[in-house]
Amino acid sequence: MRGVEELRAGIEDIALVDHHVHGVVPGKLDRAGFESLLTESDRPIPGWMTQFDSPLGFALRRWCAPVLGLRPHATPEEYLAARVSLGAEEVTWRLLAASGAGRFLVDTGLGGGLAELAEASGKPVHEVVRLESVLEDVGRSGVSAADLPARFQEELARRTASAVGLKSIVAYRFGFDFDPRPPERAEVVEAAGTWLGEGAPRVSDPVLLRFALWAGVERGLPLQLHAGFGDPDLDLHRCDPLLLTGFLREVEPRGVDVLLLHCYPFHRHAAYLAQVLPHVHFDVGLALTHTGARSTAVLAESLELAPFAKTLYSSDAWGLPELHHLGARLWRRGMAEVLSGHVESGDWALDDALRVARMIGRDNAERVYGLESP
Repeated sequence: MRGVEELRAGIEDIALVDHHVHGVVPGKLDRAGFESLLTESDRPIPGWMTQFDSPLGFALRRWCAPVLGLRPHATPEEYLAARVSLGAEEVTWRLLAASGAGRFLVDTGLGGGLAELAEASGKPVHEVVRLESVLEDVGRSGVSAADLPARFQEELARRTASAVGLKSIVAYRFGFDFDPRPPERAEVVEAAGTWLGEGAPRVSDPVLLRFALWAGVERGLPLQLHAGFGDPDLDLHRCDPLLLTGFLREVEPRGVDVLLLHCYPFHRHAAYLAQVLPHVHFDVGLALTHTGARSTAVLAESLELAPFAKTLYSSDAWGLPELHHLGARLWRRGMAEVLSGHVESGDWALDDALRVARMIGRDNAERVYGLESP
C-alpha cells in the first residue's frame, strides 16, 4: 500500500521555489560575527550567553552539522572549526545544494546577492526590488520635491524591467496602521520637501511610504510585504497584517497579488486574509528557522484555514547559507509530519497530500510570479 514513505520521498524531491530570500555574506566569519547572524536582534550578544543556545542554534547543530561531515548535535566549537577547515566557498556550496531549492527570488534591498547566489547555487535567481531602497536612491540624487513623484516612477520602471516582484518594509518604517488610500500629489510633494530638506535620510514619512506602495501597485508586479516579527526596528504590535485590511481592499480591484511574508506570531491572521481576499497570499518563512524544533507546530497552524493555493514557501535566509538549508529542511520535515498525519488518519488521500506539498513548495510561486518550471 502506498503511504507515508512515498509522501516523504515526494516532498524531498520538490525543487523548491524560495520566493523570498537574500544573499550570503562572503568570506570568513569569526564566532561573534557568525552568532550575530543567528538572531534578529541588532544588539551585541551578552558575554554570558551564546546564540547557539536558541531554537535556531539547536536546529543548526542538528541539521547543518551532517552537511559539513559532522555528527548531528556537534558542539558549537566543532561546528565552527569545520566551517574554517572547509572554507566559506565549500560550506556555502554544500548547504545551498542540500536545501534542494530549484530557484531563488532575491530581495536585493540588503544589497546585491543575485550574481553571487546564482554562482554559488548553480540555480536560477530572480530579483525582487525593494520600494524604499529605490525611493531613497532617488531622494539622494539631487531631485527636487516637485520632480520626485515622476522621477521615482521612472526609476522604479527602470529597476523592475527584469524583476519578478516588489517588496516593501513599511512594517519597519512606520507600521501597518497607515491611511490605506493613495496620497494626493500635493501631499507627496510637501512630504518630499521636508524629507529632502533633511538630506533624504531613511524614509519613514507615512505619506512617502504610501506613495511608494501605491506606485508599486501601479507597476503591477506581485507585492511582498514584511509582516510580523523581525529586528528591533519595528513595533511588533503595529505589524499585525489585520491592520492592512483597508489597504488590501483598496488594492483588490487593481488585480495585483500581495504576499505577506513570515507573519509570526500573526500567521493565523494572515491565513484569514488569504482565505477571504483572492489576491492575498502568505508564508511563514522566517518563523520556521527561528522556531527550530517547534517549527512543525507553526507550519501546521499556517495550514489550518487558508486555501492551499494561497500559501508559499520561503526561507528569508540572509547572511549564512545555513539559513537557506534550515528553511528548506524544516519546511520539508514539517510538511511531511503534518501531511502524513492527515493521510494516516484517513482525512486525506496520499495523492492530494503530494499535490498540496508541490503547490506550496513550488507551483504557487511559479504561478504568482509568472515563472516557468525549471
